[in-house]
Amino acid sequence: MSSPVTPSTSTPSTTTAAIVAAVRERSPLVQYITNFVSMDVAANVLNAVGASPAMVHDPHESGEFARIASAVGVNIGTPSPSWVEGMTEAARAAHESGTPWVLDPVAVGATAYRREIVDGLLEHRPTVVRGNASEILAIATAQTSGRGVDSDAATSDAVEAATALARELSAVVVVTGVEDVVTDGTRRAVVHGGHPWMPMVTALGCSATALVAACCAVEDDAVEASVAAMAMLAAAGERAGAASAGPGSFRVALLDELAQLDDARISSVRVDRS
Repeated sequence: MSSPVTPSTSTPSTTTAAIVAAVRERSPLVQYITNFVSMDVAANVLNAVGASPAMVHDPHESGEFARIASAVGVNIGTPSPSWVEGMTEAARAAHESGTPWVLDPVAVGATAYRREIVDGLLEHRPTVVRGNASEILAIATAQTSGRGVDSDAATSDAVEAATALARELSAVVVVTGVEDVVTDGTRRAVVHGGHPWMPMVTALGCSATALVAACCAVEDDAVEASVAAMAMLAAAGERAGAASAGPGSFRVALLDELAQLDDARISSVRVDRS
């Protein structure tokens, strides 16, 4: 278990609102190599916040496209050799060209194949690694936990591992769950909010990765970019839950709320920093 976080502030900074506004104003081109299950939801989440999604994954063009994208996301959810080659080419090109890129190590602890994929992708130095607690623990400690794509660990269980992993990778690590933890190994932020129906909508975790990439495209500080992305989902999720009858209507309402985010709604999200 991690030591308790001593918060220094409890509201999003003005930087968070500025990042949200910048995504809308600049409409960053986000190349997101993701799985079959999440393509539709993730692309629509990016559209809702004002970014421009490009689901370019084929190895014949993924690396070339990564060099013109504003940011890249790589999600290993439904891997196959061709897709892995496309992920690798995009990650390599992003690193070489200085384009921010975000790794989503879906169910990395489930199989040796997934661990091998993630090990290879980490060689290309992601800007951010975003996963649930079990996924982050699997990378940081080789602890195989989780039930497929689902975490069987709480976010708090992975805080120390995430901090150590961020230092090891010289990257930002985001652990998502009931609350979301963002760390670069020195700074730490905990984002509160969202709604209990969020885990019942497939691909919202994948969509969180897409949002982190979009925010990294407009903000060089990957900690602040990641906090902004998590605050966007938390604010929209809380409001969507209040207006929905169940997970189906929640999914639709979430897109509407993301499209209507403003400073007041973002400022309602509690963020503890230390």
